Amino acid sequence: MDALMVKKQIKIKKLNSQTGKYKIIISGGGTGGHVFPAIAIANELKKINESIEILFVGAKGKIEMEKVPKAGYPIKGLWISGFHRKLTLRNLLFPLKLLVSLVKSFWIVNTFKPNVVVGVGGFASGPVLQMANMLGIPTLLQEQNSYAGVTNKLLSKKADKICVAYDKMERYFPSNKIILTGNPVRQDLKDLNKKREEALEYFCFSKEKKTIFLTGGSLGARSLNDGMAASFEILKKHPEIQVLWQAGKLYIDEFSKSETAQLPNVKVVAFIDRMDFAYAMADVMITRAGASTVSELCITGRAAILVPSPNVAEDHQTQNALALAEKDAAILVKDGEVNEKMIATALSVLENETLKNQLEKNILKLAKPDASRIIAEEVLSLVKG
Repeated sequence: MDALMVKKQIKIKKLNSQTGKYKIIISGGGTGGHVFPAIAIANELKKINESIEILFVGAKGKIEMEKVPKAGYPIKGLWISGFHRKLTLRNLLFPLKLLVSLVKSFWIVNTFKPNVVVGVGGFASGPVLQMANMLGIPTLLQEQNSYAGVTNKLLSKKADKICVAYDKMERYFPSNKIILTGNPVRQDLKDLNKKREEALEYFCFSKEKKTIFLTGGSLGARSLNDGMAASFEILKKHPEIQVLWQAGKLYIDEFSKSETAQLPNVKVVAFIDRMDFAYAMADVMITRAGASTVSELCITGRAAILVPSPNVAEDHQTQNALALAEKDAAILVKDGEVNEKMIATALSVLENETLKNQLEKNILKLAKPDASRIIAEEVLSLVKG
């Protein structure tokens, strides 16, 4: 441990031994990939010092307004949304929304008086960190993706520290501010081998068959579902393989009626409330390449087929997938090729034990199991004495 790290640990211990209550604002959201890491950071801060007061700031109508209160934290909402290239009514309202959000952010920051403000990406983080910078409050950014978002690139100029999950992020941020921490993930995804048998029983799956788990997220992904529906013939020829198919809430009614969904070795569901069990029994995963999903795959060490969504800002999911594929830690299948290649590729991995083991070994090397703790400590190191 170097001298700087020792000095940081001493400072954190000193802060935690003092009686004053420290306040942290965590801002951002819009997607689960931003919200769940933010909650993991908050939980870790509470583990370090339970007297820390945490306030979230998110965007009204987005996922954080539901998930954060369920996790036990207060949240305030901003009237803010992204800017789209097409001329729409929402774009015409953007300047007004930004102005209103800046004013409200100033009021929130000035009233709450945080010691540090953390931005996790997403629309709401911009106005809040901008006001924190203006008021001289230390700020920390957490960038989940291998391709930095526009908001974080703008905020990085005045941020004190930037926690990232991938190498080579100096392309987007000042190198002297970057700390490679990885992305925080849920604690229930650790030690999955102990849960395998229980997971198979939970989903009523056979212990004798190999398992593919396909998920497009809680809402679902149209192309992944189309790829499954197009795989009727190949899955019919492989009854020794069983598939758990999370079609998503938006698509369950449509795809549960497909021929593929009627196969005895396929189980289609809208939503999975025990994601740890789904990971535990999966021999091969088929997923999108969002930052949180990629981090979960690394922690769990699962062989994965990644199908990046083409409908995300700056095509960042492709960059996430390439970061793994270039290290032989996952296989990338293009979104437009799912009908022909998705299930066929998963089956080829299951049939090649050497390839499967190589993917598992290489992706596990990329895991950062202590990301939330490291980020929390970096947040606390910014608290002024």
